[in-house]
Amino acid sequence: MENGIKRWHIFRLQGSLVSLKFPVAMLLVLFGVIPMVVCTQVLMGALRQSQTDARMVEVQNQCQILSSKMTRAGYLRGDLRDGTMDSEIQAMADVYNGRIVIINRDFRIIQDTFHIAERRFLVAEEVVRCFQGESSSKYNKEKHYFAQAVPIYDNTPIKGIEGVLVITASTEGILTLMDVVQDKVVFMQLLMTLILFLTAAAVVTVLLKPFKELQKKLNQVAAGALDTDISTEGYRETREISHAVGNTISKLKEVDQSRQEFVSNVSHELKTPITSIRVLADSLMSMEEVPVELYREFMEDISDEIDRESKIIDDLLALVKMDKSEAEINLSQVDIVALVKQILKRLRPIANRRKVELILESIRGVTADVDEMKLSLAISNLVENAIKYNSMEGWVRVTVDADHKFFYVKVADSGIGIPEEEQDRIFERFYRVDKARSRQTGGSGLGLAITRRVVLMHKGAIRLSSKEGEGSTFTLRIPLNYIA
Repeated sequence: MENGIKRWHIFRLQGSLVSLKFPVAMLLVLFGVIPMVVCTQVLMGALRQSQTDARMVEVQNQCQILSSKMTRAGYLRGDLRDGTMDSEIQAMADVYNGRIVIINRDFRIIQDTFHIAERRFLVAEEVVRCFQGESSSKYNKEKHYFAQAVPIYDNTPIKGIEGVLVITASTEGILTLMDVVQDKVVFMQLLMTLILFLTAAAVVTVLLKPFKELQKKLNQVAAGALDTDISTEGYRETREISHAVGNTISKLKEVDQSRQEFVSNVSHELKTPITSIRVLADSLMSMEEVPVELYREFMEDISDEIDRESKIIDDLLALVKMDKSEAEINLSQVDIVALVKQILKRLRPIANRRKVELILESIRGVTADVDEMKLSLAISNLVENAIKYNSMEGWVRVTVDADHKFFYVKVADSGIGIPEEEQDRIFERFYRVDKARSRQTGGSGLGLAITRRVVLMHKGAIRLSSKEGEGSTFTLRIPLNYIA
């Protein structure tokens, strides 16, 4: 039931996520559409302005021509008023969809193509400036028209200004044309956007193909095919991702193999003492009238096997407890030299039985923030191993030193040493260099694993230096102040 609920939640999460294709395709489309729209709007604005400017120049030229005709005909003085010029003025106003007003020297309107302001006065800024010899032009963007004023000169030798021609022309025709062009441009933009989207979708499909291949291979790995080759060389990123995932899978294989070996070793280590106890007990039960001496000997062997079983279980529990991510570490200021002295005092009877000399070298006094119980267990394991795997009448030297950041505990012995090819695995759980001898000395195979875990809990490091037949040296380096 729980697995079904989890799968349902995963499905919902996957359903709410967006495929990478969509944002990549949208980015490609936006990078194409936005510049296209901006450029089109700029070009349309420039075209609209150029059309308006061209119309204003054209109207100004036509007004200049009409003004010259009126000057030659003496229109304002009434030399020629046969209606021809009036018709030409009206025709020009109709062509430009506007209005033409003729003003004489008295600022009176003498001709209006709309025929609504004749005989009235028009005193405006552009008219006054025109009488001063300046042509003027004004464009009203809001109402879409422009007004131009052109002077009309006298045809006498004096060449004075007799009047002003004012034309007001609409730009609605230009705007209508621009609207038609704009509609066609919008249609082309929509068509180009659709083409860009389809092109982007095809490009994204090709671009993401290596990632799809990697996903397919990872799905095979997730299904249990851990030996699947997931290397993907499409891009540098996919290659790096596949290499990183490959390394992770390799480590997972190692962890899985280590777990299987650990379970197998635990089963074997726990079963061995029980088997010995069963054999001894069966032997006692199969014999009749067992001598007291033999009975005592068998019971002592059974007791030793029980002690061995108890030690393995205690070490396992200690290791499991320290392996937890929330494992507690009880810090306090501890005199490391005094702690080592206490450990050596406790282990000296074991050393005396093997005639092994215990030596303490204290370079300087050391006080550090450590978990006293756990650190004592770690150092005890190292010293006890150095005693057990030593030669008769050998020696074990423990050196304590420190610098401004770390303190060092070095445990050196004159024992059998560790072969170079075995040194990388010496801290693995239940790993023994000499399995037969280790069991004879009562080791559980967990001591060095516990020691390494304690050192790591203190944010420290442990190093081994050994040569077969010449002894071993374990060096602990632990911060004086605990680093959270």
